Amino acid sequence: MTEIRNGASADDLPGATWRKSSYSGAVGNCVEMSWFGERAAVRNSRDPHGPVLAVPAGSLVSFVNNTVSIGERRA
Repeated sequence: MTEIRNGASADDLPGATWRKSSYSGAVGNCVEMSWFGERAAVRNSRDPHGPVLAVPAGSLVSFVNNTVSIGERRA
């Protein structure tokens, strides 16, 4: 398996299946992500060949869940 490094080009992940957020707007200011075993890669949808941020999948899931939970508490 290829080692994923933060800042690596998205082109270095040829088997990636990128998915755009369902909350993306029409102006294209969103992120896309792809899963790689125990890691998740995130990239800017406006720069599909640009750098990726790779994090442990569990950390990304925790971040998203906590972000949603904080938003719900503020509503």
